[in-house]
Parts: sequence; C-alpha cells; structure tokens
Amino acid sequence: MPSRRIIPCLDVKDGRVVKGVQFRDHRDVGDIVEHALAYSKMGADELVFYDISASADRRSLDPEWVKRIARVIDIPFTVAGGLRSRADARACLDAGADKVSINSPALERPELIDELVRDFGSQCIVLGIDSFEADGDYWVKQYTGSPDAMQDAGRRTLDWAREACARGVGEIVLNCMRKDGMRNGYDIAHCKAVVDATSVPVIASGGAGTPEHFRDAFIDAGVSGALAATVFHDRLILIPELKEVLASCGIEMRR
Repeated sequence: MPSRRIIPCLDVKDGRVVKGVQFRDHRDVGDIVEHALAYSKMGADELVFYDISASADRRSLDPEWVKRIARVIDIPFTVAGGLRSRADARACLDAGADKVSINSPALERPELIDELVRDFGSQCIVLGIDSFEADGDYWVKQYTGSPDAMQDAGRRTLDWAREACARGVGEIVLNCMRKDGMRNGYDIAHCKAVVDATSVPVIASGGAGTPEHFRDAFIDAGVSGALAATVFHDRLILIPELKEVLASCGIEMRR
C-alpha cells in the first residue's frame, strides 16, 4: 500500500472555518487561507474543505475561496459542498482544487457520479458518506451540515459504498457520525467494514484524539488516510510528531 495520508479537515460556514461535535454546535476557529497555509507548512499530506451548509441550502460552494487557497498551498486539496452538476465540479477544479467530493447530491441523483467520472476521471471524484450505526447495521444520513435539514437517506452504508465504486468513484471518506468530535478513537469496525466491502482507498473520519487512534485506523482498519479536525485545529496533536510516532510503528508515512 502507498504511504498513508494525514488529512486535516476544515469545515467551512459563511467563509470561515468552524468545528462542531457530532455535526452540531459549530464554533468559529479561524480564516480559511490562514489554516490552509499553516497546515501545508506543518506537513499535512492533503486537505479537505467542506462547505457544511451548501447542500441543505440548495446551493454550491463559492469557487472564490477555492482560488484563494490554491494560490498559497502546494499540497493536494479536496472541496465539497452542494456540487450538483458537472459545471459546479468544473468551477472548483478550474479554481485550483485537485479533487471534488460529493455526498448528499449523489444520494439525490446517483447518476451524478457517472457524469463526473466520465468528464473528470475517477482520480478527481471522492464520495463522502455520513454514516451511523443502528439496529446492528450501518446507515447513511444526508444534509448533515444543517441539524434542521438532516435526515436518513434510506440506504445501507455498505450498499451505497459498493454502488458508488461500481459507478467509478475514486475514493471514499467515511464520516462515522457517532464518533465525530468525541476524540475517543476512530470507529475501527465501521471503517474496516467499508474497507473490506470496496476496492478504492477509504479515508477514516471522526474520533481522532491521540496518535494511537491514527495507528489503529491504519493498522487495524486498513484505511489509506486518516482525517481529523479538532486535534489539529486546537494543536492537541502536531502533524510532524504524529508522523514520527506512526513511522516508529512501521507505518509508511510521507515526510
């Protein structure tokens, strides 16, 4: 497997970076460009930016802030938020994003995945899945950026992940909702189930609190990357030190 990736996640609302717990009670944590530049200098492998209210508001993210980020960093980054068409995706890629991630719009119209893969290639298209455990199974939610709009998507997580892979998506970010912001570890069983069910790289999201949590996600769940927000935003874990710990565990890291 290629080197594992450490990926800070930046939730965006009203042009600012915010952070919540279990997709609620978001607090302002700073400027988008300042965070992007800082993480690039710290040694992050990639960045992910989510305009968290775009899908629920029935709008697409603003490519202008994508351009601002692309001007100052030289690492890959992904953007997401209300991308419902090829034109929406093209605007973000033309603005400098390396990948676009789709979530609720793909649930609304799964054919969107086929269209984006055909036009831009699998390597540019990421599927975000907001998943929760209930009744002994994993299920998908949508419009999670807005507590008032959030709803069950009526799909089993593993079925949706398999369908998306069959349609050509190049990567999956699995947001384990019950773990979001809790800092008590990634949901290893949940992540492993998606890794085992699919053939594309899976990125774990939700629950990072210590370097050992990243280690467990890589070794026990087999994910390709680990995404986190709070521990990086609040400087509870520093990326260079995290990579040193993971490398000492025999995990191949990009230096």
